Order: sequence, then structure tokens, then C-alpha cells
Amino acid sequence: MDQPPGSPQGPRDQGPQDARSLPTCYRHPDRETGIRCTRCERPICPECMVSASVGFQCPDCVRSGSGTGHSPAATQPRTLAGGTVTADPRLVTKILIGINLAVYLVQLSVGDAFTDRFDLFGRALLSGQLQGVAEGQWYRMLTSMFLHGSYVHILFNMLSLWWIGGPLEAALGRARYLTLYFVSGLAGSALSYLLAAPNQPSLGASGAIFGLFGATAVLMRRLNYDMRPVIALLVINLIFTFSPGFNIAWQAHVGGLIGGVLVGYAMIHAPRERRNLTQYGVSALVLVAVVVATLVRTAQLT
Repeated sequence: MDQPPGSPQGPRDQGPQDARSLPTCYRHPDRETGIRCTRCERPICPECMVSASVGFQCPDCVRSGSGTGHSPAATQPRTLAGGTVTADPRLVTKILIGINLAVYLVQLSVGDAFTDRFDLFGRALLSGQLQGVAEGQWYRMLTSMFLHGSYVHILFNMLSLWWIGGPLEAALGRARYLTLYFVSGLAGSALSYLLAAPNQPSLGASGAIFGLFGATAVLMRRLNYDMRPVIALLVINLIFTFSPGFNIAWQAHVGGLIGGVLVGYAMIHAPRERRNLTQYGVSALVLVAVVVATLVRTAQLT
């Protein structure tokens, strides 16, 4: 039977009126909610709720540093390894490439005097006096990572750094990526110092880049990606490394690769509840191994 005008509305007509009585989330207007921010009293949906000491706060109040909720970093997106997602995920890689290119231009301008002052060797007579890491010039283990011996050398290394380093930086975050780069490079320098002839110079970013190769393999394994491309590229590089005609310091490559695999595994597989401790703890242990190897070789040469 049709309902005559002026009669009470049926139950089916009351639902929409009740629904319209609920406010909508200030960040998601299509979501109704009965929860409000304890600080600004704006309505917030479950996705926007941030636990505070009492009740919930909205993300804006948390970012403003009210002091009653989680820190602003709590709402920031994180990378796979726990790093902060940034607007330019390749910024550090670009800076590293820029530094390497700038140093190479200095090498071309100043000449061998500059290169001999900062490349890596154990102990040799240079300019009439003994020099090298064994003579206390430990800085060579770091500075040699930014020197290159030819146009082909720096071109190949910088292309590799761009192709491998950029995606890895995006996956790890800037701080962890920098840690991996320098720890791998120093591991390569340490093995080169330990095993190479005392007067054999070593220079280049290859040790650090091989560390990035190792960490990339760990990351691809973790994500169940096809491992064949990175393994093929790594094998090709190792073939060049051990070919006698290329005069390559294989010790730096192998040392960097080992350091990169160890640090990369810690970065990518660290348990969430002990992430920082595991990641930087393993990095510190690799650095301890670098120091021990350096001390042992120095004792042998002096």
C-alpha cells in the first residue's frame, strides 16, 4: 500500500539520515568516523590515527611535535632496510660520482705528484723517503677509493656506480647506503694492503663498487628476483679482475665483495626489532676486521 503524505517515515528511510550524522575524516572525506584527534579535535579515520599517551592524534599534530604522540618519524615511509624514503633516491650516488670526477680532474691537472700522495701502497721509497700505510699514512686506504688511473677506468667505474648504486640507495636509504659503500671500500683496501706487494700501488672505486654488487645480489635474492643478470655481470667483472693482461688489483675487488655481502646481508635481513643494532653492529665488526688486517700487515712491514 502507498503511504499517504504526512505519515511517519519507514525504517528504511532513517539509515541515510543516521549516516549523515557522522563526521568524515579530514584527510579522507569519503570515510565516516566517530574518532577525533585529542589535540585539535578534527575527525580522523583508523588509517590516520596515531596512538598518543591518551587517545589518538592526527598525523598533522604528530608532525608538529606536540610531545604527546609518537615522534614525527613514526609516520614517515621507510625503505626495505628501514631507511627514510626521500624525494631524490639517487642523491648520494650523484654526489659520489661528482666527487670521483672532481678528484680525477685534479689528478689530470696536478699530475702524478697528486696521485702518488694519495694512492694506496704498503711501503715504498718515494721522493727519497719511505712512505705508505706502514709508515702511518692510513688515510691512503680511504683516499685511494676516489682516485683512478685512466679515462676507461673512471668511465667504467662511474657507469657501474650509477647502474648499481642508484637502485641500491633507493632500497637501503642514504645512511645505510653510505655505510655500505665506505665499509666495502675500506675492506677492499685492507685486503689489498694485506696481500699485495708493499710497493704495488692500488687505486679506484672498484672495491666499494664490488661491495655494491654483493649487496645487490643479496637484495635480489631477498626479493625473489631473477638472479641471472647480476650474477652474469659479477662473473664478467671477476673474469676481467683475474685476467693477467689488465693489471687489476684483484685483492681490492675480492675484499670489497666480501665486505659488501656481509654488510648487505645485515642491512636487508636484520630483524625489525633489532634493526639498527644488527645493521650497524655488523658494519662495525667488518671495520674491526679492517683495522686488525691493517695492524697485522703493518707489523709485518716494519
